[in-house]
Amino acid sequence: MTDIKFEKDYQAQGFQKIVGIDEVGRGCLFGDVVAACVLMPLDDLIPGIRDSKKLTAKKREALYDQIRDRALAIGLGQLGPQEIDRINIKEATRQAMVQALENLRTPEGTPLEADFVLVDAESLAINLPQAALIGGDDLSYSIACASIVAKVTRDRLCQDWDQAYPGYDLAKNKGYGTKAHREALLLKGPSPYHRQTFLKKILRGAGHEK
Repeated sequence: MTDIKFEKDYQAQGFQKIVGIDEVGRGCLFGDVVAACVLMPLDDLIPGIRDSKKLTAKKREALYDQIRDRALAIGLGQLGPQEIDRINIKEATRQAMVQALENLRTPEGTPLEADFVLVDAESLAINLPQAALIGGDDLSYSIACASIVAKVTRDRLCQDWDQAYPGYDLAKNKGYGTKAHREALLLKGPSPYHRQTFLKKILRGAGHEK
């Protein structure tokens, strides 16, 4: 389980509303990059919280429900494939993270402004003090909670995208470049919701380039 060392360190400096931010979908061939921002109580920790990539889907879902029940505030942000292609994935990731921070809401729907931001490996264009933690989803409880919220949110979107764009097995591969996904791209060509700038090497010589 991750711990709250960083949260406590900044709390000792006088910060109270310390949020964690993380993203999911940076390396996908298809769909949005999704970011989550969470403000968690530090006196009522959820056992088993860790980097979402190290959890089973069943465990993530269970922890997601607990996070939603206990969170003091949650915000989500996402940018779609056209924006990713236009501005590049790194900048899209940062913008999705800023959106998540700006969309931070209490369970009653009241906007909430953080006073310190813990971010997984990024520096954001915001007027708030922040700390970029490399491997933050393994180090910070708040960032790990954000990673779980982002992952479950995006996985659920993949279920919808699988219905809207059949044939790519998106419900299973979540938009990542698995062998089956690459083979489907070569057979069918890309959908309108694929990230075109991610596909050039895969589609080169296959007659599907745009």
